[in-house]
Amino acid sequence: MQHKEHDKDFHHALRVYDDICYGCTHCMTACPTQAIRVRNGKASILVNRCVDCGECYKACPVSAIGVEQDDLQTIFNYPVRVLLIPSVLVGQISHKVPVENIYRALGEIGFTHVYHVENTVDMVIEAYEEYARTTEVRPMISSFCPAIVRLIQVRFPSLIENIVKVNPPIDMSAMYYLQKLKSEGIAEEGIGMFYATPCAAKIAAIKSPVGETRSAITGVINMNFLYNKIQMILQKQNNEGKLPITDNLLSSRGILWSLTRGESAHWKKRALAIDGINNVTEILESVENDKLGIADFLELRACDESCAGGILMTGNRFLTVERLRKLAADHAATGMDDKRKLAEGFINLKEHSFLGNIEPRNMEKLDENLGEAMKKMEKKSEMMRFLPGCDCAACGAPDCQALAGDTVKGEGSLTDCIFLQQKLMDENRMNLEESIEITEKIWGSHRFNKKKKNKGEQDED
Repeated sequence: MQHKEHDKDFHHALRVYDDICYGCTHCMTACPTQAIRVRNGKASILVNRCVDCGECYKACPVSAIGVEQDDLQTIFNYPVRVLLIPSVLVGQISHKVPVENIYRALGEIGFTHVYHVENTVDMVIEAYEEYARTTEVRPMISSFCPAIVRLIQVRFPSLIENIVKVNPPIDMSAMYYLQKLKSEGIAEEGIGMFYATPCAAKIAAIKSPVGETRSAITGVINMNFLYNKIQMILQKQNNEGKLPITDNLLSSRGILWSLTRGESAHWKKRALAIDGINNVTEILESVENDKLGIADFLELRACDESCAGGILMTGNRFLTVERLRKLAADHAATGMDDKRKLAEGFINLKEHSFLGNIEPRNMEKLDENLGEAMKKMEKKSEMMRFLPGCDCAACGAPDCQALAGDTVKGEGSLTDCIFLQQKLMDENRMNLEESIEITEKIWGSHRFNKKKKNKGEQDED
């Protein structure tokens, strides 16, 4: 296992474009970890709360939140250019298109090798079984979805020990294939390993992985961007392009792994599969409060229909699931599934399968010093007596609890509350100009400039 220093801050793939954002609060109210505030009329992401789930990306009505990716041209810095693809990339393209044509399109884009990340699923299953024998903590929680791992770190830190500390297939495949190429005499510095990602969370996980490991992946390509390039090439109906090097190792288990129940279907005892981050949050609250009941394993995915519903997927998620289930059934019908099981070969399973420590990043922590944190907690409770509790978000924070927390940390003020402003004005402790100045700091002065039309406002003519 390759070790690295633990990052103080998360790397984030989500970005707010200030020139587009108009501070509508859609993203702030959608965020499951209260990681967004509105300041000066623009959304702002709190980096130690954000889990890169993409709910803000989906909620934004003007596409003011974007997802970073590495420049595609960087692949040409390497003579050997490997694209690691999840099955959902193939699943969102019509079943009428032969898979070989998709590979040819990727070759025309510039990749010399294509490798399915789910090729190492059997190694992951074996590592799961080994890990289950070494821990009595139940329920065990899958480490597959990085948004869920981060959600537990920031919102449910008491459940960190429940996370199965096994590398997901993306990391196993990257390590495996890198070693395979090196065994063929290719110098490591000449190999570029790139992943086609269906979501923002996997970008963040590759750039700043948990478990004190360093990813073997060189860069990340936005799947939406890649999908459009593939479709443009397929429309040319030119099937003469050279095939990149591929491995016919995929099994029905691998094809279904990134879909809901892809993991839990292989668990021998009681296992639950939950998708959608709000559903997952509800389940985690039940686990934290010891109300779930008996469960051995939880497969938790942030997106609806799991990776088929990733925010960077272009194809319809339900059609993608249907296509992949048919493809898996076709694979199983050939009787080749067991023969396609991938042996360790180039990496040691025990050395490379398991994650190191996963650190808590409790979003409710008010201070590093425990004594100071307790004082601030008492002060926060006292502040709640002065706030209305209506959670209107007019203060630029998602609710009154968040505003009180921001205030005790010196990142906000109770006077940001419009109800408290009115009360202070009634008591002659604040004037209208002061109230307007506070409101402008939150929502921007343009809100008060009626020469500029708001979104959706029609001309009086």
